[in-house]
Amino acid sequence: MVNIAVIGAGYVGLVSGACLADFGNSVICVDNHAEKINRLLKGIIPIYEPGLEDVVARNVRAGRLSFTTDFEGAVKKSGAVFIAVGTPPAEDGGADLRYVEEAARGAGRAMERYTVVVDKSTVPVGTARRVQSWVQEELDKRGEAIPFDVVSNPEFLREGTAIHDFTHPDRVVIGSESGKARELMKEVYRSLYLNETPYIETGPESAEMIKYASNAFLAVKISYINEIAGLCEKTGADVQMVAKAMGRDGRIGPKFLHPGPGYGGSCFPKDTRAIAKTGRDRGSPLFIVEAAMEANERQKKRMVEKICLGLTSAPGPNPESPVRGTAGPLDGKTIAVLGLAFKLNTDDTREAPAIDICAELVRRGAKLRVFDPAAMEEAARRLEPAKDAVYFAADEYDAVEGTDALVIVTEWHQFRGMDLGKVREKMTAPLPCFFDLRNIYKREEAEEAGFSYWGVGR
Repeated sequence: MVNIAVIGAGYVGLVSGACLADFGNSVICVDNHAEKINRLLKGIIPIYEPGLEDVVARNVRAGRLSFTTDFEGAVKKSGAVFIAVGTPPAEDGGADLRYVEEAARGAGRAMERYTVVVDKSTVPVGTARRVQSWVQEELDKRGEAIPFDVVSNPEFLREGTAIHDFTHPDRVVIGSESGKARELMKEVYRSLYLNETPYIETGPESAEMIKYASNAFLAVKISYINEIAGLCEKTGADVQMVAKAMGRDGRIGPKFLHPGPGYGGSCFPKDTRAIAKTGRDRGSPLFIVEAAMEANERQKKRMVEKICLGLTSAPGPNPESPVRGTAGPLDGKTIAVLGLAFKLNTDDTREAPAIDICAELVRRGAKLRVFDPAAMEEAARRLEPAKDAVYFAADEYDAVEGTDALVIVTEWHQFRGMDLGKVREKMTAPLPCFFDLRNIYKREEAEEAGFSYWGVGR
């Protein structure tokens, strides 16, 4: 058991703190937002993440997890200090490390004994060395010679499945040159070590690169299949069959070969920009990553053009004879949009394709009726400039009332089993368009229900 202070009670910090406590460690989550801490002390979880509330409650009851705004007190009680603060994108595309620096300097001002400072936040290559310097500078100001080590321990959490990802990881990456620090980290993750979870022990620079390289590769894979989907639409091929066959190849694998409106969220957009900037700064540009970023922006625009084309031209394409045309304005059109979060099982709308798509549809003259099971509050904030043209519906059936078209942007499970007959009855267009941007319905069932069906790559 290790006494741990987790600095930052946001998404990564709260999930990490709760799961580390579940492993048997004693964890104090620290945040300078008093309101957030007060809510956590009352058992109110500030983020939407399935299973997190139960893990937090269980470990609070067991006395292994607590919350405070007392940064100094938490560090003094801890042998490991996890930095899990935000690293928002800077204006130049890199990562803004001001909060990481604040946390590192705070640890240097507060520690009283040997401490391992752990970078859990996603940070550029070289940050561990900077954290080492920041902590040491504060110790020098105090005139203290307290020993400490810095470890890079990147997280690989997917929103919506973060609890499972933390407790059943594919690997645990420990980036440190200190054998003592590595041994302490193995004690922190003792439950996983006993379960023979693969440990990757490496230097801090490699650990930092592992996180960025992993996310960038997945983003490339998404952009690749989205571009293949566009080519399938031009040739009459079915991207789902193409992706299925590709995924059977062990060298490729089936994951992240699902075409859609583009990637979003708090990780892929930010991390691809950050690693691309690192490449440019170091004289080794990542042309493939740069291309994937450009392709992702094009994909969102392509979805808007698809919707405009469907609503202003002939009925949608079929595999035998794709219809071509020119997109037109959407004045007088009312569109239902289902799914506003960047993926299912989260309320995160950061860089969500749905937000960009909605904003552009409004700009082109459409009125929207939107619904998401978890992200309505977040989406309302991001769509504030277009609020006069957006109605936030009570559910999916309320959203389609009196509309000309239906757009599914996020594949929430409840959208997969809708009564299409009921949906069709509520819509007003003679032949309403069904834009299935996640390919969760079959063309045949949509057309039998009276829709003009438009998928992605099929």
